[in-house]
Amino acid sequence: MSHIALLPFGSAGDVLPFLWLGRMLKERGHRVTMIVSCVFGETAKSAGIEVIPLGQPEDFDRFISDPRVWQLYHGTKMVFEFAGESTATFFDPIHARHGTADQFDLLLAPCTVFGARLAREKFGIPLINVHLQPAVLISAHDTPVLFPGMASFRKLPLWLKRWIIRLPNPADRFSAPGVNVQCFKHNVGPPKSLWWEWAHSPDGVLCLFPEWFAQPQPDWPQPALQWDFPLEDLSTELSLNAELTTFLASGEKPIVFTPGSANIQAKRFFEVALQAVTQLGKRAVFVTRKLDQLPLDLPAAILPVEYVPFSTLLAQAAAFVHHGGIGTLSQGIAAGIPQLIMAMAHDQPDNAYRLEKLGIALSLTPRSFTVEKVTAALDYLLSDATVQQACHKYSARISKRPSPRDLIRWIEQRLLS
Repeated sequence: MSHIALLPFGSAGDVLPFLWLGRMLKERGHRVTMIVSCVFGETAKSAGIEVIPLGQPEDFDRFISDPRVWQLYHGTKMVFEFAGESTATFFDPIHARHGTADQFDLLLAPCTVFGARLAREKFGIPLINVHLQPAVLISAHDTPVLFPGMASFRKLPLWLKRWIIRLPNPADRFSAPGVNVQCFKHNVGPPKSLWWEWAHSPDGVLCLFPEWFAQPQPDWPQPALQWDFPLEDLSTELSLNAELTTFLASGEKPIVFTPGSANIQAKRFFEVALQAVTQLGKRAVFVTRKLDQLPLDLPAAILPVEYVPFSTLLAQAAAFVHHGGIGTLSQGIAAGIPQLIMAMAHDQPDNAYRLEKLGIALSLTPRSFTVEKVTAALDYLLSDATVQQACHKYSARISKRPSPRDLIRWIEQRLLS
């Protein structure tokens, strides 16, 4: 039995796929430990996974309370700065166990957990970088749309795109200072380019999104395995409460609105949502971990909830309005319902771009997320036959999920490399 460490970084949408991996590895007989923000410690424990909690709850709350985290450019800067500063936070638990009976034999982490890569270079522990979204694969052939207008960039000659994507990047600008401090502290030579040398482990890259969502490209890192969306949402642990069950059964299918589990600056999002569904004469479910950001005195046609497994809820919904997080949108695809995305930052614009190409969604910027445009977009998505057909098409594709047996075997092969 091997001891495998999972090191997710981010909000619930970033943590749950690692929980999915942990369940399968544990069933296979491996010892699995998740090194994660203490905010998600109980969630991992409920799945039977050992936990090394990091930080304090207020650390997570302080980060997501900064409105800049959901702004283009500012949000990217904040995330990469925090990733660089967190290098020691993730490295130290690995270091403390190395050479003991509890040492780790394999690490699974996103590219932003640079402490895992530092441990690989220091101790030789195999590392798999887990990519949850295609936006982290900066390909000259299929360049991610990371901000408005970047779709035009994709039309440039290949040689020019290859040159441009090698220009200074957020990881090298904002993460490298923190990473380099730890490299020097532990006598590890720092990379010349943190992104191009450390973002994709030479031991293996696992892409958890299907080929029909993002086709593999000639300049993607190798060795790599492309799989499917994890679709983990704690539905085995959590069920719909009685109030929500009664609401769903009492009328037509509602429109579900969520700005993301970590978004606590969504007051305007919900104000627009309230007015839009009122004009359309539709019912709605508002999902947010901070109910105090909802409008006061919501009508009976709108039910607020703090958390609910989307796989269960969306099966009984008419449409899905959200921020464009990869885990969120994959649940919408699986449910076979149209989606309206208010992409803010990070990978969200690229995810929205890809959903629009599939014909199952429309997207708006935060500035264009107005009552008039949201109402018009939802009216179109709910009534257009072509959209409905595309939703059914991709729901059928996602339902034909491959067996995880080969995925787990591929992971286990990294132990032997």
